[in-house]
Amino acid sequence: MNHDTKAPAMPKRVMGLYDKSFWSHVQDRKLSLQCCGACNTFQYPPGPVCSQCLSEQLDWKPLSGLATILSWVVFRRTYLEAYQAPYNVITVRLDEGPLMVSNLQGPVPEGEWIGKRVSVVYAEMAEGQLLPRFELIQP
Repeated sequence: MNHDTKAPAMPKRVMGLYDKSFWSHVQDRKLSLQCCGACNTFQYPPGPVCSQCLSEQLDWKPLSGLATILSWVVFRRTYLEAYQAPYNVITVRLDEGPLMVSNLQGPVPEGEWIGKRVSVVYAEMAEGQLLPRFELIQP
């Protein structure tokens, strides 16, 4: 009898026109975003022009991976098989400026989460797919 347990499959990614580079960097365990050569603004999600000045001078640059939690919620209902309840969702502001929605891994803060410092980690999902997640930076 086989007792192997597999992680539930993640929903298939819907790859937008400008997403390939982002996910390629994530698979290499690097968090990189588009940065404007004209105004030095990082942007997420990626796009064809800078969201601040409309310049087309966009290059992919590595990020520190550090962020601050701005918002959080714990879902107590399962919506996707890969995310069994209860699970958390956080919104962070990356130190470089953009907002990102993800999950908090590891120990969760007691009480209030807002303002807690986090760093990026990479969670391996079914089929070897990596997802950027965050964990608390211990003081």
